[in-house]
Amino acid sequence: MTFRLEVLISGFGGQGVVLAGRALGLAAVHGGLESTMLVSHGTETRGGYVRSQVVISDEEIDSPVVEKADIFLALSQAAYDRFKHLAKNGLTLYESDLVVAKEDLTRQLAIPARKLAIEELGTELAANMIAMGQIARHLDVMPFAALQKAVAELSKRGAETNLAALGLGFNLELV
Repeated sequence: MTFRLEVLISGFGGQGVVLAGRALGLAAVHGGLESTMLVSHGTETRGGYVRSQVVISDEEIDSPVVEKADIFLALSQAAYDRFKHLAKNGLTLYESDLVVAKEDLTRQLAIPARKLAIEELGTELAANMIAMGQIARHLDVMPFAALQKAVAELSKRGAETNLAALGLGFNLELV
């Protein structure tokens, strides 16, 4: 069965958007799938706009551009407002501390990633991995172990914290 899964992750610089996208793409490869990733950002280094577009498929990918996100992760209000139209029929996950969701999307879940990262792990820097764990919870195209392996490989420092955050997000039940 052929499939194409489009994931859009966006926020502001310093939130780990690029690492999250890279981890998801590498996890797909570890899971025996094809993947592409595009990154775009504003001219600012930290605090500016950042977006990772990840496409995963079981066959060669013709375009790496996310046009209809199956999963959209918004880590900032600006990201949510700018890209929510791409996720009208997909699942939108958003950082509950930083985003006020609108009611015009089909499926939305608020993730208290920043709050959990601070309370459970002592650093808000792990919020992106908590959110990635929640994305993994909604993916059925690759094993969670593939994402764990990718995060471990890509974490230059803090691999233990990132893996703990990933597990925390994966086991988080949202309503």
